[in-house]
Amino acid sequence: MRILLFTLFYLGGQFITKAQELKVINKSDLVALINSKSDTVYVINFWATWCKPCVEELPVFEKINKDYTGQKVKIILISNDFKKQIKPKLKPFLLDKNIQSEVWWMSETDPNIWINLVEPNWEGSLPATLIFKGSENKRFFHEGSLTENTLNAIINKIAP
Repeated sequence: MRILLFTLFYLGGQFITKAQELKVINKSDLVALINSKSDTVYVINFWATWCKPCVEELPVFEKINKDYTGQKVKIILISNDFKKQIKPKLKPFLLDKNIQSEVWWMSETDPNIWINLVEPNWEGSLPATLIFKGSENKRFFHEGSLTENTLNAIINKIAP
């Protein structure tokens, strides 16, 4: 019985740790990713915990992340939460919502230095999603929320 409890506690702890991991990125990291010539389809969602449409849309990305497991589709959620909110709000939010997609935190405090690098016509509103496959120079950008059907259709158009 002790071994079972230890195993469950250990695995549960591993799950919690994964759910709270954040990769801190800056403009250079983002540019390197966007300019990569990978044959993976990247779905990059820019969001924040204080953005109601962003939070409402997250289950769509979580489902897509699960549906495309083992395929060359990678979901990255880039949080635009404020630095002072990481520990008290962002990390507990990720744990509470059981977010399994990879989560990055944008460390640049001025979005004006990087949003035009993502999409020149982006006005900076959230949520926003960039989907691309660098090896084929295929790219799609959407400002606003996406439905699961729309997101699947875009991925399938870019993926082949």
